Amino acid sequence: MELQEKRILIVGGYGQVGTNIARLIRDADETVKLILAGRNPQKGELLAKELTHAETAYIDLEEGFNLAQFREIALIISALDDHSNILRETAILNGIACITVSELADQIAATAFLGLHKTISAPIVFAGHWQAGLLTLVVKQMASGFSSITHIETAGLYDEKDPVGPLVAEEVSGFVGKALIRQDGNWLYVDSKNNARSINLYGESSAIGHPMSTLDVPSIAAFTDARNIRFDFIIGESIGSSKGLRASHDMYVEIEGISSSGEHKKFRSIVSGPKGNSHLTAVGVYMIAERILGLSGQTAQKTGGLYLPETIVLSDNIISRLAEFGIQTIEENIDVP
Repeated sequence: MELQEKRILIVGGYGQVGTNIARLIRDADETVKLILAGRNPQKGELLAKELTHAETAYIDLEEGFNLAQFREIALIISALDDHSNILRETAILNGIACITVSELADQIAATAFLGLHKTISAPIVFAGHWQAGLLTLVVKQMASGFSSITHIETAGLYDEKDPVGPLVAEEVSGFVGKALIRQDGNWLYVDSKNNARSINLYGESSAIGHPMSTLDVPSIAAFTDARNIRFDFIIGESIGSSKGLRASHDMYVEIEGISSSGEHKKFRSIVSGPKGNSHLTAVGVYMIAERILGLSGQTAQKTGGLYLPETIVLSDNIISRLAEFGIQTIEENIDVP
């Protein structure tokens, strides 16, 4: 559906993640109309004035969602928990593009089945990956340097000095439970507390990580076929804090396998967002929105269907693109026996 004016509804639009998303979109396009929605729209009024061509709206998903209260919407971004899945189902049934960022691997079955029964005429993006897919996009670029991969170990480090909104704070408290990992080619749901691992951090320190069922794990398996894959959640001191700066959010990726030149190789990348967790997530969402809407010279993805960050965002230059947002990448070769 081609609209005269691109109108984007950001539910949770004046929380920390939503605010960052809105600002990134506005920086890219002054003509997009932004609707910042939530249970307390008055909290978003100053942001709406700052952004211009923006307004606030009342939405409480516990009361339902009435699409009729809005004019035609090009894209719905869900920057909060939607336990009833009402935003995405509404988008599918009305031909509206949608990005959702808060769900684990065992929470997407309902949409997958709905997508098999309905014609999806706009992009519907599962972005419940770490930082809305940035971690998996980095893995995809790194994996291109290997002919075969045996192990991919990833992790996200949350620094308690990082000022996050209530959604992220609530998620942090509930991250450790059952987790999906791939081990020796088998898919396992393991108890996180009993499957911790020690992770070497930047600066030669280490921390304990616990596995978590982010969507990164099945995504990475799909495009690498590595037999051992896991994502771990860490609480510790970030690179930013260790340097006496603002707390950063850091992502760790280690890949082991046979390089394109035929050598046994182990390679590590550390991706550090100096503005913290909320900004990194917003960058991930923005890159997806950029592709859906054709912002910043991107070709708009108009074909409907179910998408993942790595199937809609181009990943061959993702590390360079992240640098445009001030996100740093440290690359290291690791000796292998």
